[in-house]
Amino acid sequence: MEQVKDIEVKETVDELVREMYLSGGFTAKKLGVGVDILERMSQVECTRFLSFPACLIATGTRGIIKEIVRRGLTDVVVTTTGTLDHDLARVWASYYHGSFGLDDCELHKSGINRLGNVLVPNESYGVVIEEKLQPIIEAVYSKKKEFSFHEFIWEIGRHLEDEENKESSIIYWSWKNKIPIFVPGVMDGAVGSQLWFFWQNHRDLKIDLFSDEQKLSDIVFESKKTGALIIGGGISKHHTIWWNQFRGGLDYAVYVTTAQEFDGSLSGATVKEAISWSKVNEGAEYVTIYGDATLILPFMITAFIQRLK
Repeated sequence: MEQVKDIEVKETVDELVREMYLSGGFTAKKLGVGVDILERMSQVECTRFLSFPACLIATGTRGIIKEIVRRGLTDVVVTTTGTLDHDLARVWASYYHGSFGLDDCELHKSGINRLGNVLVPNESYGVVIEEKLQPIIEAVYSKKKEFSFHEFIWEIGRHLEDEENKESSIIYWSWKNKIPIFVPGVMDGAVGSQLWFFWQNHRDLKIDLFSDEQKLSDIVFESKKTGALIIGGGISKHHTIWWNQFRGGLDYAVYVTTAQEFDGSLSGATVKEAISWSKVNEGAEYVTIYGDATLILPFMITAFIQRLK
């Protein structure tokens, strides 16, 4: 049996994460296991999936996700429309510190939306997205009338080239590195709504979701192995494991979640449950890490990058 060891203070995040693994308990060890799995995924011929919910992109954790895409540490992104909303909004405007305990009625009267303890003024979200995105949609439409949605996202990224804050954007780096972003719930957010508004007067605009699914199918079936870092739950998590079931499941899986499995929800389902659906391979390396991704991801990804160097 491996002996439990006390954590020693170290100079780098990777050294500290290794110490956390050696500590034997509880979530600390799982964090260490998660980084080990990410490292092994990078050492073999493996298609790497990254899925996450939009709420993270309203926080500074956006910088961690951006760095994963900028450095090419993932091959596929699966997320929600809100990710596009917050990513674009923060290229053009600012979000602000708040508190979970603020008076929401007063915030509403002031034109400020609360996302947890992050404050999103109307002018920093819906207003600026409409003002900036409609001309981009018009420019893209003027050259082509039909797109798969991941190609349309790349077109948005291409149009960010002249923006001062472009390098903070996940969408920008997905275009630069040709890493597809798949959004199965296209209409569930501001970007989807802006497309719908544009479509009212341009009925020949077509977003071909079948082409997105074909691209995902090709990626899955052409992969020797697949692995995923899955943050949170919902449609982005399920779409990632759904497609991987058709090849016998993920070979590597790291879940970071705050959801519990007692209610039978997909968001709370552990990796172990996914094995019964063939969404994770019986012989896969996997771990479920319970905790807030805004806390866990900076340690995990920093350690992983340091380890790769």
